[in-house]
Amino acid sequence: MISTEVRSSQTLTPQARPLLYWTIADALVLAKRHLLQIPRIPDELIFATIQPIMFVLLFRYVFGGAIAVSGTTYVNFLMAGIFVQTVIFGSTSTGIGLATDLQRGLIDRFRSLPMAKSAVLTGRTISDLIRNTFVVMVMWTVGLLVGFQPQGNFFSWLAAAGLLLLTSFAFSWISATIGLLVHSVEAAQSAGFIWLFPLTFASSAFVPTQSMPYWLRVFAEHQPVTQIVNATHGLLLNHPDGSTIGIAIAWCVGILVVFIPLAVRQYGRRTAR
Repeated sequence: MISTEVRSSQTLTPQARPLLYWTIADALVLAKRHLLQIPRIPDELIFATIQPIMFVLLFRYVFGGAIAVSGTTYVNFLMAGIFVQTVIFGSTSTGIGLATDLQRGLIDRFRSLPMAKSAVLTGRTISDLIRNTFVVMVMWTVGLLVGFQPQGNFFSWLAAAGLLLLTSFAFSWISATIGLLVHSVEAAQSAGFIWLFPLTFASSAFVPTQSMPYWLRVFAEHQPVTQIVNATHGLLLNHPDGSTIGIAIAWCVGILVVFIPLAVRQYGRRTAR
C-alpha cells in the first residue's frame, strides 16, 4: 500500500523508476506488513520456536544415549539437523499464510492494486525468511545450553547461516506452491508437513545414514535434506566439504528455478478466478 501511495504521488513521472524497482518495493512493503503482524499475533512465533526446542531436548536427552556417532558427540551431530529441520518446517508457514489470505479474500484486494504479481509471494517468503532467522538464533542459544560446541571459525558459521537461509527461502517457494494448489487452510497445514516428514527423518539429520537399511540409505544419502545437513555439519564442525556444499547449493537453486515459476503461475490462476 505504501508503494502504491508513492506511485500515485509521482504520476507526473511514471517512468522515473524501472519495473524491477517497483517489483522489489512492492515485495518489501508486503514483507513489512507480514512482519508487523508478528507482535500482534505472537502465538505463531512462540510455537514455531517451541517445536524445535522440544526436538532438541527429546533427541539430546531421550534418544541421544542410544544413538552412536563417530568423530564427535551426538549433540554436535544433532544440531546441524535441528537447524535444517527448523528452517524447513518453518517454511510451511508460507503456504499456510497464502491459503489463509486466499480464504479471507485478502488476495482479491491485492489484485485490485497496481502491484507486481510476484510481490505477494515474494513478500511472504521474505518475511518468513526473516522470521526463520530469528528462530535459528534462538536454536543456536539452546544448542549451546545443552552442550553444542561449534568448532569452525566465524566465517564458516556465517557460511552455514547463509546456507540455512537459502534453504529456508527455497523450501518456502515449495510451500507457497502447495498453499496455492489446495483450497483450504486445513489442507495447506496437512499437505505442508506430509511431504517434509520423509525428507527430514529419512536423512542424516538425526541419525547416521549408515544405520539404515540399504534401500532406505540409497534414498537418504542422495536427497536434498541430507546434502544440506551434511554441508551444514561440516561448516559448523570445521571440516567443510566443498563438493557437499556445492551439491547442497545446487539443490536449493534447482528448487528455486522450478518452484518460483510454478508458484507465480498458480497464483495467477487462483487470482484470475
